[in-house]
Amino acid sequence: MEAQLILENGARFSGTLFGAQKDIAGEIVFTTGMTGYQETLTDPSYAGQIVTMTFPLIGNYGINLEDMEARRTNLKAFVVREKCDYPSNFRNEMDLDDFLMEQGVVGLEGVDTRAVTKIIREYGTMRACIVRGDPSYEEISHMLNGFDNSHVIMDTTAGHIYTLNENGKTHIAFIDLGAKDGILRDLVKRGCRVTVFPANVSAEVIGAAKPDLVFLSNGPGNPLDAPGTVDTVKALIGKYPIRGICMGHQIIGLALGCTTSKLKFGHHGANHPVKDLTTGNVYITSQNHNYIVSDFPDGVEETFVNVNDGTCEGIRHKTLSLESVQFHPEAAPGPLDTGWLFDRFLREVM
Repeated sequence: MEAQLILENGARFSGTLFGAQKDIAGEIVFTTGMTGYQETLTDPSYAGQIVTMTFPLIGNYGINLEDMEARRTNLKAFVVREKCDYPSNFRNEMDLDDFLMEQGVVGLEGVDTRAVTKIIREYGTMRACIVRGDPSYEEISHMLNGFDNSHVIMDTTAGHIYTLNENGKTHIAFIDLGAKDGILRDLVKRGCRVTVFPANVSAEVIGAAKPDLVFLSNGPGNPLDAPGTVDTVKALIGKYPIRGICMGHQIIGLALGCTTSKLKFGHHGANHPVKDLTTGNVYITSQNHNYIVSDFPDGVEETFVNVNDGTCEGIRHKTLSLESVQFHPEAAPGPLDTGWLFDRFLREVM
């Protein structure tokens, strides 16, 4: 079935639907990963978004359910230049079309995704819709104006408190803001007992668990929409070591008195160079975020910076045990250059 991708600035692209057959609206972003499309599809940080792949052929190695980064997909739609109908890989369990159909996610192929990317780079991240037929201007406006992404953290957080690796020696209180499973895997494989809490957990509940360290995960959307998590972190600062990744980094920044702002088109992909300001080393990192931390108060210092645009990629407190990074050390997908950060995060409490 034919459909149109219509951007908020009026640009239109025709394509062919696959996966779920329905009309949707969301926030359109592009990601530069050449592989790792399954991890992209199941990364909760893409909740509410229409994801455009810049690499032209997607689906080559199919879908393997062991590589899911969450129980289900949370993005609105997946836009590709060409999908592979005959994937080849010994671990393949289904093709991209069947997976999106099962997940209820709209797919659109036959789109010049690099042209879409150029528009986003010039005009910035914007709302968009995928529609069948030839809707009127009023119908399109109604869809775009009705899109609301302020609830995505609570849509993707854990529904209840649970524990992984009950026999682990180091107890981590893990605040799930829409976490990728890869972060949990990296903590567990280092011998940690990880108690996962929903995003709206109170400081009192965290304290009752008596953790050795508090960890804030990645997640989707605007950190200012977090359900009281900033206040929770404020109440925990100085009482426990605190670490964070991506959305967790932004929440920690806000709790310390930093500000957050939205990038023009975000960082999405597995090839973002980041410089360690302590050593001068540059690492290639996996990233997926639209917001950044800036304006550091006394006591807070920047630890990593993005080589491409100079934005903050990490902070720490000069006297308190508190550190966070904007990028994803666990990758999934992407390079493993910064996996050692998990060891640094845990060194104090192991």
